[in-house]
Amino acid sequence: MNYIEHIGKYFSMLGQVVAKPQRFRVFKEALLRELEELGHKSIGIIGFISFFIGGVIALQTALNLESPFIPKSLIGFAAKRSVILEFAPTFCSIILAGKVGSYITSSIGTMRVTEQIDALEVMGINSLNYLVLPKIIATVCFYPFLIVLGMFLGIFGGWVAGELSGLFSGIDFITGVQMDFKPFLITYALIKTVVFAFIIATVPSYHGYYVKGGSLEVGKASTQSVVWTIVTIVIANYFLTQMLLT
Repeated sequence: MNYIEHIGKYFSMLGQVVAKPQRFRVFKEALLRELEELGHKSIGIIGFISFFIGGVIALQTALNLESPFIPKSLIGFAAKRSVILEFAPTFCSIILAGKVGSYITSSIGTMRVTEQIDALEVMGINSLNYLVLPKIIATVCFYPFLIVLGMFLGIFGGWVAGELSGLFSGIDFITGVQMDFKPFLITYALIKTVVFAFIIATVPSYHGYYVKGGSLEVGKASTQSVVWTIVTIVIANYFLTQMLLT
């Protein structure tokens, strides 16, 4: 029953997020601030991890293709599919859930325990709309660009790994990347990214907004929010794959 209560409060929160919007000037300032905190400051970690994970995927694929009858171009094909289908949209979203989710929960949770949210409510401001909606729009709009960047750097990392290791040539890798390219796979990855971005913005916001106690409880809520955000992303990933690819 406790889980059902939390699910109900979560969807009730979403309904209040879009009710009674704030003035456009105030909303624009909050949105620009969230784009900086949640999006722009995540470019470095996504680019770094994507580049090296793409290289690892390419090297592991090359080391497992020992048969001389299997063309080396298959390495690029396998790396491309792995990066586009799962690594970029899912793995990067899980990384963002840890980095961004804890920040969202701790920032909102601190406002809750220091009674800043109560002050907003007393002034007649819809605190959920003021705090959560800019985060949702910032993540949903910016994270697809992050994931596209992750796709590019992941594939580029695979090409660099081949050139440096000598296990396969860059030409064979590029041939494999171009082999049997399906644009719908990019669309599929971006659809997943938008759903995951919404989860990353709302689940940690829920944990932070309804936290009770002091700083210790805020820390516990941050940990719980990251765990439940990752769990929700994994479950959503299964259903989205089932619906979009089968």
